[in-house]
Amino acid sequence: MSIVRTALPLVLLTSVLTGCAGLQKTDWPTCAAVGGVVGAGLGATESSSWAGYGALVVGATAAAYCWVHGDGDEDGDGVLDSRDKCPGTPRGVKVDADGCPPPAPAPVVEEVVVVKEETIVIRDVNFQFDSAKLTAADKEKLNTIATRLKQEAASAQLTVTGHTDSVGSDAYNQKLSDRRAHSVVEYLIESGVPRSSFVSVSGAGESQPVADNKTADGRAMNRRTEIKINR
Repeated sequence: MSIVRTALPLVLLTSVLTGCAGLQKTDWPTCAAVGGVVGAGLGATESSSWAGYGALVVGATAAAYCWVHGDGDEDGDGVLDSRDKCPGTPRGVKVDADGCPPPAPAPVVEEVVVVKEETIVIRDVNFQFDSAKLTAADKEKLNTIATRLKQEAASAQLTVTGHTDSVGSDAYNQKLSDRRAHSVVEYLIESGVPRSSFVSVSGAGESQPVADNKTADGRAMNRRTEIKINR
């Protein structure tokens, strides 16, 4: 019986301290309460007068042990407090092995690619017969081009070149293409495109065909005005 009386307190005390080690430090009042009950029981095994003394001693020991050795997960992030380098993480936030939220990903910066040079080819401006005068239909088409050009930066430089088919003499077509190029530019300026944006206006006549002048479709493609944009 004396062996049981000696061993039982040690077993109970070890059990209490082991249980406290798995709790959080903030649970020391619970450790103290459980230790007090067990201590009272241990004291009572010796004498009823020892119950209070046992409760005090074991309760205090259990509370202190809980505070020193206790570990837990106070913020509930899955990382024990002894390894948690970021205590107090809000509930539901994913954390790394150190209990810290991962760094926010760097913002993705999309590189804007600016096309340095672009050419607008206008083929549907037919002018009046053997003339550089624009028709009402021509002006409607050029209104769309004007809206497009007004979106360009003030630093954009515009080069305008007129082209004809091969019908007529070279000299005549040269002059006609130049007049038509200037006619297009003047209308674009009237429509709000800055005059300062135009750095060159000229005619190339029939010298730069893009299709066969022997066919009607080919000649239609060769009758054109080109606006080159340099940004």
